[in-house]
Amino acid sequence: MTELIYHELDNNPGKVALASIPELEYEQFYEQTLLLMKKEFYHCLNYFIFQKEGYYCFYILIANDNNHKILIYSHKQRSDIKSLKSISAACLQLHCFEREIYEITGINFDGHPWLKPVRYPHNRFNPDSVMADYPFYKIEGEELHEVGVGPIHAGVIEPGHFRFQCYGEKVLHLEIQLGYQHRGIEDLFIRYNNLLKCSVLSENIAGDTVVGHGLAYAQLMEHLAGKAEDELLRYERIIALEMERIAVNIGDTAALCGDVAYQIGQVACEALRTIVINTVQDWCGNRFAKGLIRPGGTYYPLSKNIASHIAGKLEEVRKRFTEIARMIYDDSGIQARFENTGTVSLKQVLLSGTVGMAARASGLVRDIRMSHPFQAYKEIKYQPAKLEQGDVYARALLRKIEFDLSLAVINELLKKFENVSVIDRTKPDYLLYLDPETLCVSVTEGWRGEICHIVITNSKGLPVKYKIKDPSFHNWYALALAVRNQEISDFPVCNKSFNLSYCGNDL
Repeated sequence: MTELIYHELDNNPGKVALASIPELEYEQFYEQTLLLMKKEFYHCLNYFIFQKEGYYCFYILIANDNNHKILIYSHKQRSDIKSLKSISAACLQLHCFEREIYEITGINFDGHPWLKPVRYPHNRFNPDSVMADYPFYKIEGEELHEVGVGPIHAGVIEPGHFRFQCYGEKVLHLEIQLGYQHRGIEDLFIRYNNLLKCSVLSENIAGDTVVGHGLAYAQLMEHLAGKAEDELLRYERIIALEMERIAVNIGDTAALCGDVAYQIGQVACEALRTIVINTVQDWCGNRFAKGLIRPGGTYYPLSKNIASHIAGKLEEVRKRFTEIARMIYDDSGIQARFENTGTVSLKQVLLSGTVGMAARASGLVRDIRMSHPFQAYKEIKYQPAKLEQGDVYARALLRKIEFDLSLAVINELLKKFENVSVIDRTKPDYLLYLDPETLCVSVTEGWRGEICHIVITNSKGLPVKYKIKDPSFHNWYALALAVRNQEISDFPVCNKSFNLSYCGNDL
């Protein structure tokens, strides 16, 4: 294959007329995808199908992490053709995308190493495929045993089933069965066709990522309508996004401390997280920032007084978190428990397509804030941190490093409001006219990693396809790799070090 054929999006968010997306025969589609994905600086943002008038249209979006571009091309085939050569057989990071397409359409991807259901959605091709019949991987041997955990968990975390294949205490394989939280959210975006309802819906895709998903939706709609957000709005949104990141990183540090019985670290970090989310509530009336991000404008504009209040509270958190973090990461007991536990190598994150903090802890700088900047990041020129070890300690320590980076971004942007006293600003616009016959993509860097929202409109500008990808969709497999050859008692701390979303994956 000599010529690569694709449409290139220059911006995030970006849009393209459907007629301008190149349509390839599947063999060319297959070969081009493999050729691109061999290069480390390319990774798959999304791969999905859109069914229309007796055929399936396959769309793939590949991010070029070197030059801020997004490549898009397609393949179309009749819906009665139910077999294709699997790309995942040679490019593992596409395995979940192909499994999802298989579950919805019944298309068999020949050679796929793991072709089994992902979510058991209500519109699955085979309604007789049920969770009770999930084909778990089996390892034979008289000295081996299985351990099942879930789907009902203690506390408030979401349901998922974990099946461990063990030799004594050593985990040989972990299989993670999800789908218990499938809500049909993508279909609801089409059914509602109301920007206010869909804004609320986007905030509830994953309850700990209100700003990340809400912003992905808002800027998607704005770009599709050709509406430019004002300068201050771009700053406010990133302040909110980084405050969400700070709150979760401190909360996750508390959870990790709790798993190794380091109580002072747990209670101190829980208290600091509360200060952060209460400060968000002081800003917009909700501790998780619900209602803050809306298309076209805001009901909660920042002024110098609110900005000063945020800066003061975060400075208090900085002083206290710096002290407790030093105690946590210098503690020999915690080091012994975290170091060399749950290691995921650079090679593994590259092969599996891991994104976000989990990738950066293993030496792969994958961060949308840098590779495909959006909102105020286009001005900030954000530089992510990375660590090399890829173990629980690295994933924990990176949270403290990212706290410092997030705080620096927030403080830089808060300066923009030092002289802003008038808060009469543009209100949200729920009557945006969307471009017809267009595909639009919006990507944000949530605290877990990249979030991707895509919409396709018809000739009247109405959404007919909505596709969401939460970073957990990539990273659950990395968690399974992390516990291989570990003792089963290491699973809780490995799991907390990723803190993936069940409902974000299940949609």
